[in-house]
Amino acid sequence: MKLAIPEEIRNTLLGIINKLNGNNSECFIVGGSVRDLILGRDVYDYDLATDATPDVVMKLFSKALPTGIKHGTVTVIHNQRAFEVTTYRADGKYIDGRHPDNVTFSRTLKDDVKRRDFTINGLAYDLVNDKVIDYVEGIEDIRKGLIKTIGDPMDRFGEDGLRPFRACRFAAKLNFLIDDGTFNAISQTLGVSKRVSVERIRDELVKMLEAEMPSVGLEYMRKSGLLGIVLPELQECYGVMQNKYHMFDVYHHSVYSCDSAPRDDLILRISALLHDIGKVPVRREGSDGEYTFYNHEVVGAKMTRKLMKRLKFSNEQIDRVNNLILNHMFHYTDDWTDGAVRRFMRKVGLENLQDLFGLRLADRKGNGARNGLPAPIEKLKKRINKVIEEENAITVKDLDINGRIIMDEFGLKPGPVIGRILNHLLEMVLDNPDINKRDFLIIKAGEYLNQDSAGGRSASNDA
Repeated sequence: MKLAIPEEIRNTLLGIINKLNGNNSECFIVGGSVRDLILGRDVYDYDLATDATPDVVMKLFSKALPTGIKHGTVTVIHNQRAFEVTTYRADGKYIDGRHPDNVTFSRTLKDDVKRRDFTINGLAYDLVNDKVIDYVEGIEDIRKGLIKTIGDPMDRFGEDGLRPFRACRFAAKLNFLIDDGTFNAISQTLGVSKRVSVERIRDELVKMLEAEMPSVGLEYMRKSGLLGIVLPELQECYGVMQNKYHMFDVYHHSVYSCDSAPRDDLILRISALLHDIGKVPVRREGSDGEYTFYNHEVVGAKMTRKLMKRLKFSNEQIDRVNNLILNHMFHYTDDWTDGAVRRFMRKVGLENLQDLFGLRLADRKGNGARNGLPAPIEKLKKRINKVIEEENAITVKDLDINGRIIMDEFGLKPGPVIGRILNHLLEMVLDNPDINKRDFLIIKAGEYLNQDSAGGRSASNDA
């Protein structure tokens, strides 16, 4: 079986493999890259396994880095490409639910394969002879579209609590089923999975969100109990019915909305997945028997901020997702003034508008019965584009005046009053962009200062 590897990469890999072979060592392509080559999927990383010890690999290649020397991994740079070359090994006992307490180098590929997680990841490829080496019936499981552990699933999941998350992620990535025995073992080893660091779980979740249909993996997580570990707020949405405008409960609507968001946009995927989690605590039943969810976007944004901090997402990611969820319930009507449109743009942020519309589109698709943005939002998009084309002021920075000018003009010191003046001027300009002229704004700033002082506030006290 000859696998389709691009010629340039094939030649580079052969350069490494032949050098090891010439040293009386064997070397094969292993792991997920072999699986994806068989499936005809794009491959970006090729990992190599060898019976040569790390010190031998370091001596053979002039450009080699001991990136994981403790576990037998050396990064070899050849033809300006980097490849991880790992010595065959047999792991000791796993004492922390993630890592073996010791690593013993092995002389056989079979020993190395037996320690891996799933059969579909336990394949090796002999590039010299174009031959797939399969000790674990991985090819058959690929044909069946099945995720199955190598050996006893209780042992594999008891060793490493991240493996159950990986099983769910591969189910989403490959659209495979999880073998019954493998799946049943997940719920029996949740205690081990709870010991995995939040960073590693977050990374698996992020990879799952890159799949075409994250809902596949999320549903496996829900049924096994993993979802309650990482996203209990989403778990609680299951079975929470909505009103006549929704086909699904909150949970299914959320995961289907996530599926509908662009797979290459992590912020939109997370926002779509979590945009309605605030519905659970605010749900109320009306006199007509219908449920209402007032202010769920406000509550949901707060819940999401807390959730993402717990999973240690970056502050920038948290702020962007929070902003989208907080603003996703906007309701545009034709009677919005131009000033109202500008205020909406200012509130959301110009840089976030397209993402917000993307979230509304995913939200609508996730409903199950509707596609495309509704006509009112299309009208709003046109009005926003018109404002942008006219380059009207949206933020304080767009004013034809700044804090330094105000301080010089009125003899003020830096302080809160400067910000109040600028925001007052911006409110005026939002309604009438034509007045965004320095001289006119100075006059209006003076009037505001007089009114401020008359109202009992002192500019000097603020300074």
